[in-house]
Parts: sequence; C-alpha cells; structure tokens
Amino acid sequence: MKVMTAAKAIVECMKREGVEKVFCVPGESYLPVLDALYDEESIQVISARHEGGAAFMAEGYAKAALKPGVVLATRAVGASNLAIGVHTAYQDSTPMVVFLGQVSSKFRGREGFQEVDLDRMFQHIAKWAVEINDAERVPEIVGRAFRIAQTGRPGPVVVSLPEDVLPAEAEMHFGPVTTIPRPTPSDNELIQVNSLLRTCEKPLIIAGGGIKSARAEAALLRFANAYQLPVAVSFRRHDVFPHDHPLFVGHLGLGTAKSILDTVRQADLILAVGTRLSEVTTQDYSIISPEQKLIHVDIDFDTLGKVYSPDIGIVADAKEALTALLNLELDVKWRDWAERRRKAYEEASALTVSDDDAINKHVIHIMANTVGKDSLITNDAGNFAGWLHTYYPFREEHTYIGPTSGAMGYGMPAAIGAKLADPNKTVISLSGDGGFMMTAQELETAVRYQIPIICLVFNNNMYGTIRMHQEIHYPKKVIATDLGDVSYKDLAASMGAEGYVVDDPSGFEQALAKAVQNNKPTLIEILTDREQISVSKTIEQLRNK
Repeated sequence: MKVMTAAKAIVECMKREGVEKVFCVPGESYLPVLDALYDEESIQVISARHEGGAAFMAEGYAKAALKPGVVLATRAVGASNLAIGVHTAYQDSTPMVVFLGQVSSKFRGREGFQEVDLDRMFQHIAKWAVEINDAERVPEIVGRAFRIAQTGRPGPVVVSLPEDVLPAEAEMHFGPVTTIPRPTPSDNELIQVNSLLRTCEKPLIIAGGGIKSARAEAALLRFANAYQLPVAVSFRRHDVFPHDHPLFVGHLGLGTAKSILDTVRQADLILAVGTRLSEVTTQDYSIISPEQKLIHVDIDFDTLGKVYSPDIGIVADAKEALTALLNLELDVKWRDWAERRRKAYEEASALTVSDDDAINKHVIHIMANTVGKDSLITNDAGNFAGWLHTYYPFREEHTYIGPTSGAMGYGMPAAIGAKLADPNKTVISLSGDGGFMMTAQELETAVRYQIPIICLVFNNNMYGTIRMHQEIHYPKKVIATDLGDVSYKDLAASMGAEGYVVDDPSGFEQALAKAVQNNKPTLIEILTDREQISVSKTIEQLRNK
C-alpha cells in the first residue's frame, strides 16, 4: 500500500506489467502522467508526430515483442486520430492499452473543450473501454485493462483519464500482475478429433495469428510433421510456418493464386487453429463449404461458430492444443495429397525473374536472396504487397508484421515499433506512395530517436489498389486516384534520413546494401510502372477483360 497520485499509480502499474516503451503525442490533458513517466527511468517515451502513427508504432511493437503496446493521446482530437490503430489492434488481435486524456469530470456533459464520451466512442472497436473516476481505483482498473488486453483473444483496451483525477492522491493497493490462462483440450475433445481425422483423406491445417500469440510455431511444426498434414496460413500471418517446408501449401490472402485456393476447396477436413477465418482468409467466406468437416481451435469462445459452425469446436491455447494433439493415433494416408498441394504452391510462387518482370518482383527476389534470418518485414496496405505475399519465402518465425485490418499508413510506423522491440533485427517496411504519405512524418521520429529502419516506397503516383478496382468496375473512368509527384528521396533527406531513388533492379540492390550497412533511418524510393497495376494484371488487361 502506497499513497501516490493517480498519474503515478498508472505508471507504477505499467512498470509492474513490464512495460518498457510508451508511444504518444503529448497533450495537456494528461500532463501528470507524462511527468510521472519522466521520473520512471525504466520506461522510454517515444513521442510521435501524429497519434495515428503513435498507435501503429505501439501495435507493431506489441506484435514484435509479444507483449502489450501502450499508447497515450489527448481527449477527443488525439483519440480520434489514433482510432485507426485501435481498430487495427482489434482486427489483428493485438494486445494494446490506450490511455486517453479526458476533460475534467466537473466539465463533463457541458460539451467542454474537446469533450467526447471516450468510453462510448471506443466500445465497438475495443475489448473494453472504461473511464477512471476515482483515483484509488487506478490499480484495479489499469490492472484489469492489462489483463483483458492479453487474455483470451488479445486486443486493445481504452482507458479514459479525466484530468482532475490524475493529480488526486489516494492509498493505492496493487494486485498481482497479469498471468495468461492457457486452456487445453479435454480428453473427450481429443478423442473426437482423433475419430474425425481418421475418416478424412484430404486434411488441411489453416494456421492463424493465435499461433503467434501462443508462441506455438514450434508446436505447429511438430504436429504437422508428426501426421504429415499440409499447412496453409491465414491472411498476413505468413511467418507462423516456414515456407520452405515440404508441408507448406500457401498463404490465404488477397490475390492468392487459384491453385492455392483449390487446396482449401478440395480439402475434406479443415483444422483451423488460432484463426477467426476472416473475410480475406476465406475469400469472402466462399472457399469453405458445409460438406467439409471443420475442427476449429481458438482461445476465444465467441470465435467458434461466428463464421462457420464447426463439427468440433475447442476453446484452447494454440500451443497447448497442438501439444495435446501429438498423442493422436492416426494412420497417415494423405501423403500424396500433401505432396500435390505443395507442388501447386511451388508452381504458383516460384521466385524466378526475367527482364520482362516488373521491378516489384525483382525487389522481392533481391530481398529474398540478401536479407538474412535476422530480419523482419512490415508492410502497408496496397497492391505492391501482392508481390511480397506471393513470392517472399518466410522461413523463420517472428519475421513478418502486417495489418489484417488493411490499414494504410501502417508499414513504416509499425517498423519503428518492431525495431524498438527487437533492435538486433534488420527491419524493412514496404509501402506504396499513397499509404506512405499518410504517416510519412514518422520518419522524423525514427531519425530523432535514432531508430534505423529501412523504408521501401513503391511509387506509381496513384492509389493503385483503388485504381485497380476502378478499372474493373468502371474502366477508363479515372477519378480521384491519381497522385502528384513527390521526391521521397528529398523528403527523407529533409528529415535527416538517408534517401535513394531507383528504377531498376541493380540500383535497388546497391541501395539496399548501403541501407543495411549504414544502419541509419533510410528510405528507398522505387519508381514502378503505373501500367503494372497488380501481380497478374496490367491496366490495359483489366480494361479489355
């Protein structure tokens, strides 16, 4: 028991929960918390240029560190700016605790300066949203916030902080730090799984983000090897299973090759582990049919049956479940099936290049052959990511971070957070020119804190993904998707970062080598062909379909 201010108690809770980095844009509404952070040497405060950037940094940090990201902002204006990061954390199942300054409780209900009901505002896109009105309840509520963010299906929690509560003193009683429950399947559930697997001839594992949250990559590998089960990964969860493994059969995302999707369609049993079977993973909920058997394992009760009703639904931690499933008694009769589906993946994803290929593919080829095991890749939203998703061979766990929410502006700030979480990794972000400019100011944050990330910006002077859909649905009627000329090399230099511009593979290879060697915040602008709108189509081909 200690007497302290609410603000100091919030920081004490952070310290007890092992928080080492806090991201923010400073605001007068929560100055007492910033003052308390000034006095806490074990926590570094990273001040961003925009609340959206700060939230993406916290989300990327959380994914890389496998611990909650913490972000602070002020009242309605800052809260609105960072809402995109909260939504991303919600859809990506990323643990995050958000502290928002709030108007004084004495002014509530009068439409005070920058007033909004923050707890109500975030209820739909957070696991829990709450306002602290009593200083003495800080340890209880903040402790609960960290617990909710990390347990079950992880996600964001929003805590509203009225500014008159923060300097108030009270006797603080701090409880134990969060321990994460790891439920395991029951004996009866294991018997049911064993029985159902015995009846199938074409089984398939779909592995999702729950593998990452549970640190179950090794367990998944052991399980797949034990029973020779082919493995596909859900949207933007590339690194949960090594792509060079003979049982890996593809990534279920945007623009996935038909032959890889056919693997899902042809399977007679799907074992979904740690995935919510999202719209993108299931191709608009179209590639899993009622005729297929479904075993769904997830840490969250509400996820089971939310999209597809499972034949067997198991609430369990992914690592615990996969370990328990190693005791099955199966006659493996699907080796030929696994080999065929592996061959289909290899044919669709072969990373060979020729002079006729777009520079985008050459970039991925060069990265695949030069970036080592100590690397981590983040990406923004956009068609440029199609080349990464289709061709880059992720061979190691914890080497990829991407937004399943499809948020533009994500890639570079997430790379900053990831680099802070794992300084020994070479961290490379991929962005289009449209998305990059949404958070481009955060490159200065990287420079100010000497965070040596490498930013690749694929520049085709347009919102490429939207232009693609525009050409599909309204060919030749181009509106609102063209963008102006920006020298990203000069923009980087103006912020104190290294900058390069390239338009051919050899130029990119040289620039990337320099960026890795220099160990400074670096931007490489890649001039790309506007006509090559996606991995498989040109604009002219879309118009003449």
